[in-house]
Amino acid sequence: MKHIIGAIPAERPLQAKIVHVGEDCTGQRLDNFLLRTLKGVPKTHVYRIIRSGEVRVNKGRASADSRVEAGDAVRLPPVRIPERVAHKVQEMAQGAVGKSARAFPILFEDDWLLALDKPAGVAVHGGSGVSFGVIEQLRMSRPGAVFLELVHRLDRETSGILLVAKRGSALKKLQDQFRGRDIGKTYLALVQGRWSASKKVLDKPLYKYLIGANAETGAGERRVRVVSVDDPNGRHSLTLVKVRQFYPAGFSMLEVTLKTGRTHQIRVHLASEGHPIAGDDKYGDFELNKALRRSATGPGLDRMFLHAWRLQFNHPFSGERVELTAELPAELQAFVTHVEHTCV
Repeated sequence: MKHIIGAIPAERPLQAKIVHVGEDCTGQRLDNFLLRTLKGVPKTHVYRIIRSGEVRVNKGRASADSRVEAGDAVRLPPVRIPERVAHKVQEMAQGAVGKSARAFPILFEDDWLLALDKPAGVAVHGGSGVSFGVIEQLRMSRPGAVFLELVHRLDRETSGILLVAKRGSALKKLQDQFRGRDIGKTYLALVQGRWSASKKVLDKPLYKYLIGANAETGAGERRVRVVSVDDPNGRHSLTLVKVRQFYPAGFSMLEVTLKTGRTHQIRVHLASEGHPIAGDDKYGDFELNKALRRSATGPGLDRMFLHAWRLQFNHPFSGERVELTAELPAELQAFVTHVEHTCV
């Protein structure tokens, strides 16, 4: 056999492979399972191979939000990782934390779950122009973690308690509590005007729609509005409101408890009563928001004043009731201190 000096040997063609889901990944979404298994493969490519049917679960097609179970056989098509990406992944695997990773304040953690205090302005997951959300950054900062999955979500503009499951069984049990409304979720919201103390229950159907939708992709900006009870597109939405304090500057601090978990539920329900959340750039008073950002007499407000303050749930292993609280972040507390001593 002749050897040609300087010839570059042909690369062996990549092959499809079968991976089996472990116990620790039970209940994980297929897209998240793939993102962790195919480290370094761009997210857009992961979703492309799912949509095309190249990924198979137990020989059948599956969607991105399908849940995998222990023992499932997942077929992975051949994928090639760019050298620079592979190098970055290797660094992270050796314990180096990428510059996009950050450490979030941890309120509670054990072998089953962790609760962190999410700052405002950070999406809970990547997508829609966001490369690294909370869950991606958390995984990057903990490269040895086998399983980390969001139990629920918070709007990017909302701060406060966010639950993350560390086992598939914990994820399922906690999400069952959310669906069964066994979770207590209470927010602090500062709204414009004086809220009537007698207005305690908001039972209004909500309808979610898109504005500026792209005809090709169907992507657009989410919006929600209150609709009539007989509207077939409306979804039952229930919010409980308790007044915590009135401020002379013309604001009310509310404790708002969600009994259903619709998109933008608190923001739309409160705005529909004529009391929008201060700083809300989608459903708020835009002129007021502008004035609050440019305050010349004290700390301004350049974010929405909505904070996931208290969370109550049954521990997925012990069954004991857990209650967590996250105090107001510094920028919101500074604004409250200012309006406590300011008149309109």
